[in-house]
Amino acid sequence: MDLRKEIPALEKDLVQWRRDFHRIPETAMEEEKTASAIAEKLRAWGLTVHTGVGGTGVVGILHGKQEGKIFGIRADIDALPVTEETDLPFASTHRGRMHACGHDGHITIALGTARILSIYRNELRGTVVFFFQPAEETLNGAQAMLSSNLLKEMKLDGVVGLHIWPDLPLGKIAVRGGPVMAAVDRFTVKIRGKGGHGAIPQKSVDPIPLASEVVLALQRIVSREIDPLKPAVLTVGRIQGGTTFNVIPDVVELEGTVRTFDMEARSLVARRMEEIIKGITTGSRASYSLEYEFGIPAVRNDEKLAAWMQGVLKRSLGEDAIVTDLPPSMGGEDFALFQEKAPGVYLFLGTHSEENPPYPIHHAKYSLDERVLPIGVRVFCELAVSFIA
Repeated sequence: MDLRKEIPALEKDLVQWRRDFHRIPETAMEEEKTASAIAEKLRAWGLTVHTGVGGTGVVGILHGKQEGKIFGIRADIDALPVTEETDLPFASTHRGRMHACGHDGHITIALGTARILSIYRNELRGTVVFFFQPAEETLNGAQAMLSSNLLKEMKLDGVVGLHIWPDLPLGKIAVRGGPVMAAVDRFTVKIRGKGGHGAIPQKSVDPIPLASEVVLALQRIVSREIDPLKPAVLTVGRIQGGTTFNVIPDVVELEGTVRTFDMEARSLVARRMEEIIKGITTGSRASYSLEYEFGIPAVRNDEKLAAWMQGVLKRSLGEDAIVTDLPPSMGGEDFALFQEKAPGVYLFLGTHSEENPPYPIHHAKYSLDERVLPIGVRVFCELAVSFIA
């Protein structure tokens, strides 16, 4: 198997595929055109293809000539509700939607890996399963796929995923064991007072200053009640209340997110939120409701598998290509649910270069450096072949 020969020969195709997917971004659970294009390619290469998995997900199964281990490769396929401002000749044709997070690159890297490995299927001992997952941005696509009968019955010995990462230099690969992305929780608080005239506040129970007090008090959970050595974030991202300048409203609504790695800290935040909100509202003759949703768990890379992957990639791509000390991110990823099914590792693949515009992911002007595509294919191919061997 000569990856150094086959992958460069595929580079023009990789660029074209990425641009084709970039033109047709589709948001969570609407990835019909994207899924259809993925399935068509996988079938052409002789993989067993399942569509409609968990909604719009696609699963491609590549069986080697001999039985062996089963290795999963996961790529997310959804776009963001962002209006593109790149002025690229292959910019989004779907107004208000954009591949601003690099998922067009993730799709392409996984497809390139499937293409290369399909050429050498007679040399493979084992099975490689490609998961093209919808709705990562809304953090419900992995659960939808894993709840399907196909994946419930599927055995995996290991699984890998990656994210293109503009904070790392082009071609650098971050691989580490332990926590890499945070658990993601969501909360909604409704503070109910008694509305009235803005000039006669004594006849009302004003929920706006109470909401302000709640926002400030909640910040003290992280700064004064959580161990400083255990990362935690509590963000109120939306405050909604009132209709005009001289009317006190009945209700103010707050919505936000909590990010943690530690289960004890995660539980503490939820409990203390309830106690703090209750105390503030009760003491001011108001009432409240709190909906706290424990979302996806933290992404925790399997220590043993991560160490093994570091060794494989150092041997194949060189010591200098591997980064082992990238700090964890408080962002979330539902790849964590795949890690509950099998030992898994989530990688970060650098795309930062002087030639590429320096915009972060989720920005309307973000674009990836396409030179990263063959590197990603090489990473997935090396890991898949070595694992099932």
